[in-house]
Amino acid sequence: MTQAADSPNRTNAASGLRFVTELIGWTATPWALHRVDWVVAIVALGLLIGLPAVFGTPGDRPFDPPVAIPGAAMLLLVLLEVTAAAVAPWFAWPTWAAILTTALTATSVVLEQPRWRWLLRH
Repeated sequence: MTQAADSPNRTNAASGLRFVTELIGWTATPWALHRVDWVVAIVALGLLIGLPAVFGTPGDRPFDPPVAIPGAAMLLLVLLEVTAAAVAPWFAWPTWAAILTTALTATSVVLEQPRWRWLLRH
């Protein structure tokens, strides 16, 4: 098992906000895409939840991922989730909710910078 001692991915404000950002993406993306096709919405939800559950960078979490990938690849998955959380609410929810979720997502991006730098080194 890989030790995650040097990873900044710990239970703190950044990881809590990251989880809320993921929930926004998981909720708003299928909500926005169901207008296109409900199958597309389900596939998008499966990708947003499934990819980070299966793939991960060893040492980023307290447990090893089922499939190890480099940190740069994990960062791309993180960026996919952040983008979904920032864009989908504008197509799914009222403007006030989209503004709020975009601000929350931007705050998450700022707080996640130590983890993102760590991922780029691993």
